[in-house]
Amino acid sequence: MSTLKSMIKPVIVTPGDPSGIGPEITLKAACQCRTPFVVIADPDYMIKLSHQLGINLDIHVWHPAQSLKKNCLNIIEMKWPAKVIPGQPNKANSPAIVTSIEQAVTQVLSGNAIALVSNPINKHVLYEDGFTFPGHTEFLASLSQKRKHPVMMLANDLLRVIPVTIHNPVSEISTRLTPDLLYKTAIVAKQDLTKRFGITNPRITICGLNPHAGEQGSLGSEDITIIKPVISLLMSEGVNVRGPFPADSLFHPSARQEYDCVLGMYHDQVLPVVKALDFLKTVNITLGLDFIRTSPDHGTAYDIAGKNIANSDSLLAAIDYANMLSNNSLNYNNISEQE
Repeated sequence: MSTLKSMIKPVIVTPGDPSGIGPEITLKAACQCRTPFVVIADPDYMIKLSHQLGINLDIHVWHPAQSLKKNCLNIIEMKWPAKVIPGQPNKANSPAIVTSIEQAVTQVLSGNAIALVSNPINKHVLYEDGFTFPGHTEFLASLSQKRKHPVMMLANDLLRVIPVTIHNPVSEISTRLTPDLLYKTAIVAKQDLTKRFGITNPRITICGLNPHAGEQGSLGSEDITIIKPVISLLMSEGVNVRGPFPADSLFHPSARQEYDCVLGMYHDQVLPVVKALDFLKTVNITLGLDFIRTSPDHGTAYDIAGKNIANSDSLLAAIDYANMLSNNSLNYNNISEQE
């Protein structure tokens, strides 16, 4: 059979900002990736860049009705409106960056691709062209049809963490941290750890906000007034959750055996730990959407773009994670249908 259903469906990769390292790491990933993927890209630019970097790789323009071509970079064709110069972002390319993300989501929701992997963008460049979303994740949430509570997880083979509040000044964390936000984040974590990661009854540990988890209120009241009541509510609903615990005792090797994921109260409470354990293979995963989305855990890196020194490990890990999450979701759905 040569129908689409019998074909291996790929992960779809967005180009990101073409002036960053996205095109370079995509070419490098295509040379060694085990998971089939296609990228939305300008074939002329990718051919030019591959020659400049000395990467001997054929470029194949792919359509969803076709099988993937082996030993090459499969591309869904697009064109950059303005000349791409590594390290020099151009706001004239911003509409094409945004359109490529929309196109990738459409391909996943229509069933032509199994998951989305996003190369890094620079939201400040997009802002110059009228982009109104706070960031990449919020834009993706707007494209999700039913599930619209995005939760950021960073993961590698050693640790999974979720910051409940994300890109907020430290001075605002205590007001941004609400019972409703913590509850919704924990519920999404449980749902996707079960469905996407294939973990039955996932064990979720929650950090305290203050040093020593507030030390019974002497170092801050939020652990008593906000976090503990939410944990009690979650436990009453059957969620396998515990805490709040001091963050400084949660991440040594033996402690990591006691949970499947940690919810931290703010960005730098948990992200430095997961990155320190394996910086090159840490992946950013968005939970709480209709579709699977992962991304490499780094930015556009304009300073090294086009110099042939960018490392593709995080992109490779993001592609492999996307494939794994898709397979787990398929198995979960099959089991649910049988029940």
